[in-house]
Amino acid sequence: MSRTAGAMPGDARRLPETDAVLEVRRAVRGWLADYATGDVAVALSGGADSLALTAAAAVEADRVEALIVDHQLQKGSDRVAAEAAATALALGCRSAHVLPVEVGNDGGMEAAARAARYMALDGARGGLPVLLGHTLDDQAETVLLGLGRGSGGRSIQGMAAFADPWGRPLLRVRRAVTRQVCVDIGLTPFEDPHNSAAEFTRVRLRNEVLPLLEDVLGGGVAGALARTAEQLRDDGAVLDALADELLRAASSGPASNGSTLSIETLATAPAALRRRAIRAWLLAGGAKALTNKHLQAVDELVTGWRGQGGVAVGGGSLGRRLVAGREHGRLTLRLQGTR
Repeated sequence: MSRTAGAMPGDARRLPETDAVLEVRRAVRGWLADYATGDVAVALSGGADSLALTAAAAVEADRVEALIVDHQLQKGSDRVAAEAAATALALGCRSAHVLPVEVGNDGGMEAAARAARYMALDGARGGLPVLLGHTLDDQAETVLLGLGRGSGGRSIQGMAAFADPWGRPLLRVRRAVTRQVCVDIGLTPFEDPHNSAAEFTRVRLRNEVLPLLEDVLGGGVAGALARTAEQLRDDGAVLDALADELLRAASSGPASNGSTLSIETLATAPAALRRRAIRAWLLAGGAKALTNKHLQAVDELVTGWRGQGGVAVGGGSLGRRLVAGREHGRLTLRLQGTR
């Protein structure tokens, strides 16, 4: 389903200049100045965050395409999606497209819905960057989830302001501000019942854990977590650049052809750079769903080799698995048949 706007009335792009509206507009304007020019797409759910983002983007960007994913998980979801599309046009978006999806079961409903949503958005964006309504509160929840998994600094770097094609202009804006924007411009957000369902880990973090931390630590926890994520991303960018240099050095040599890595070069490098280089190499070679356990096992082939066999790292194809191994002083990555 698609709704396309024609010429908009003269006041379609006007918003009241309240504190909340101006804060969100400044956030969107700053993001556009840093990462995009011209047209953008906005993922609109009908919730307060994406409504506020859409309203600001319609004013600040040249042209906005609204993309509304209908997960079809609740009765009446098509009506909610149609109303969101109509609201997007009224706010000044050039067009609004409803994208019905089928949500599978892989990894649980949250993960499956997310995978279906991002696939639909990617397929409909027409080469445009897609703005997402994640706020500072969402960032804090993401960092806490990463801390709970204990899978290293990368997992608590949170969400980036731009990871092509996904843009997040509101990562420094509180959720309360986006709700106030909706009040200020006279919009009633859709309240997704899944956002209050206690069976979802993120919902419990939002409704139980973060409020408790704010109370115990005297406030400011969400902002502190978001700042930590930003600092770690800055640090991570430097480490990734150094790891790329290490990867190039370890890939060189007459026996490599760029597909194997020198054990000696890796073993003499700092652990943080070595593991990042190995991770990048595995992903480039087709590894899927890498975990910290995978990385530790492959790292053991370099620094703690006792004759152990190869490490299956996910990926591969039907009847064949992708295995990292050690041969003649080099790390290898090959498809091997399964019995």
